[in-house]
Amino acid sequence: MSSTSPHTAPSPTGPAHDVCDDVTAEGAAWLASAETYPRSALTHWRSRPNAPAVLPCGSAFDVVSVPAVFGRRMLDRLWEEGPGSGPVAAHRGRVLLFAAPGTAQRLPALLEWEEWGAAVPSVLCHGTGDAVTVPPLTTPAKDPAKAPAKAPAEAPEADGDTPRTAPGGRLGSRWLVAPGTRHPWLPGPEVILWACVRAARSAASSAVRISIFPGGDQSAKVYDVSRRR
Repeated sequence: MSSTSPHTAPSPTGPAHDVCDDVTAEGAAWLASAETYPRSALTHWRSRPNAPAVLPCGSAFDVVSVPAVFGRRMLDRLWEEGPGSGPVAAHRGRVLLFAAPGTAQRLPALLEWEEWGAAVPSVLCHGTGDAVTVPPLTTPAKDPAKAPAKAPAEAPEADGDTPRTAPGGRLGSRWLVAPGTRHPWLPGPEVILWACVRAARSAASSAVRISIFPGGDQSAKVYDVSRRR
């Protein structure tokens, strides 16, 4: 199915500011809504704002996890050609795309049917009964005296790139598109499928091109939420 296209319904409640690493108070409330006791979760997070959290999937959101390099390609396609994305995190060499509940159940079947599905690497879908680790709500202060030890390098990914150590010392543990509202727009399975197909095509075409210029720091990409269509 090479003609897959995203639904481009706008987000009526999407935040209107440039994305940063920090989660807003409303964004934290949305994340906490996935918990059985949201107020207790918020209280705990406020006491440890620089600590990661483990959240259940299936009620407030599902999560689609892909390798870091492929995930960056998906984000590029979503923001340059599609409707944008919901919250997105990077954690331990993978990109976590927050999606509408039910996406984890439907996406595997859509990928199996899609002709480009075999070119999509290592997609993990987290839905009801699953949990994911998300980055801290705030970026740790960049104090050289308190900088943690350098994390060991991980093995290169399938397309030859190597995950980079993110600011704060945790390998790939930060928000790429931080939650900014109480009710963020979340892509459904069709939008995620479209992004997977476009990213797979991009990877296939770039594999036959040779560049004499070194690649930039892809982890430094910032996505402007105000451009969401």
